[in-house]
Amino acid sequence: MFLNECPGVGKAENTKMPRKTKVKAGPSLFDSVAATEETDGPATDSLKDTTSTFADNLGLAVHRWFRYSAGFSAPWVREVIEREKAAGRSRIFDPFAGSGTVALEAERCQVESTGIEAHPFVARIAQAKLNWRAPPEAFTRYALSILASSRTEKVRRKEYPALMGKCFPPEILTQLEALRCAWKRKADDSPNSALSWLALCGILRECSPVGTAQWQYVLPSKSKARATNPFSAFEAKVRLFAADMTLLQNQQPGPQARLYADDARKCESVPDGWADLVITSPPYANNYDYADATRLEMTFFGEIEGWGCLQDTVRSHLVRSCTQHVSSLTKQMDTLLDAKVVEAISTELKTVCKEMATVRDTHRGKKNYHTMVAAYFKDMAEVWLALRRVTAKGSLVCFVVGDSAPYGIYVPVDRWLGELALAAGFKSFRFEKTRDRNIKWKNRKHRVPLHEGRLWVQG
Repeated sequence: MFLNECPGVGKAENTKMPRKTKVKAGPSLFDSVAATEETDGPATDSLKDTTSTFADNLGLAVHRWFRYSAGFSAPWVREVIEREKAAGRSRIFDPFAGSGTVALEAERCQVESTGIEAHPFVARIAQAKLNWRAPPEAFTRYALSILASSRTEKVRRKEYPALMGKCFPPEILTQLEALRCAWKRKADDSPNSALSWLALCGILRECSPVGTAQWQYVLPSKSKARATNPFSAFEAKVRLFAADMTLLQNQQPGPQARLYADDARKCESVPDGWADLVITSPPYANNYDYADATRLEMTFFGEIEGWGCLQDTVRSHLVRSCTQHVSSLTKQMDTLLDAKVVEAISTELKTVCKEMATVRDTHRGKKNYHTMVAAYFKDMAEVWLALRRVTAKGSLVCFVVGDSAPYGIYVPVDRWLGELALAAGFKSFRFEKTRDRNIKWKNRKHRVPLHEGRLWVQG
């Protein structure tokens, strides 16, 4: 089951969004590119372009409240929205909303926005961020009362999940548990409660002396030079939130964004023909386990007991992009490859998957990359069908994507996604490369050149 939606964000069945079936198409960056032409020319700077990463957001109000490994650049999103707003596009949809980058920038650009996120914990993070309109003074009083209670909290808990013991020494874990208990005792359905929960989420990794950086899995064998005291970290985070809330409230934001826990393969929260601009970044087909990205936080709050719980709690909701997700599907390869939704790429897809299956037998790990790739493109084909339903005539879609090469076998992700978009009923596509990948690390597992960029699809 998905987590309950946070206050201030209505449930899908109770929220009526006006339908829009047609948009006046004005000029956009897409107009100068010939239909179905794939342009893969040199990037402006193959190593320094950060628009497809979260790096640009680390100093931005609200965005910086929680660093999510799958984020991308808020300034770039704002630029696209403003440009397309001038072209007549004013209803923004993000089917892989993550921690809310597009939703927050749509509010800043004064346009309507809907986002959905299938990872239940990440959806809750994004929904909590959207409470930034709450009165800063009232939030500060609420959160600091939690801190005051935690300082006198008598923590009786003696046993913790193994991951907690590996990531935190006893004295830090006791303070974090005191904060959690104090928050839980005061928790209600208010924006202040959701924001206080997010502040506590946001300090966990900085309070751990082991390797817990947001862009990697938890690495208990690694250590950091300094860990922050939980009580001090929580107070600092609360005051940062309040300062950011004050800053944004002094501006003139647009309509409040809507964000739902929902599956991009269905987009059930969005009416037919509603969106005229889609900006998103789907999971990459590179075996990164998105379900594991918040395992530390979910374990701390008692939502999972360990890694084994992720399959039912998180992965079952996500696009299948890692081998952990497809271990039970190896005997269903023919069904995946013969699915009608992938017919447009089936010949190439079958060839690539067959080669991966053959190479797999020569590797000790024997990872099921061939199953992962087959399941990934079936899922993404369903995403395109859902997007075709919810987008208006004349709409524009932008996917921030990267290609992959499991076992050194190249998968042309951007082209295949473009061809699946055409098969779903979209008009044309092009690819804009922003940077090269797999050229920086000396210990990389293969030498296949990869890239990252934007797949632009005309509706």
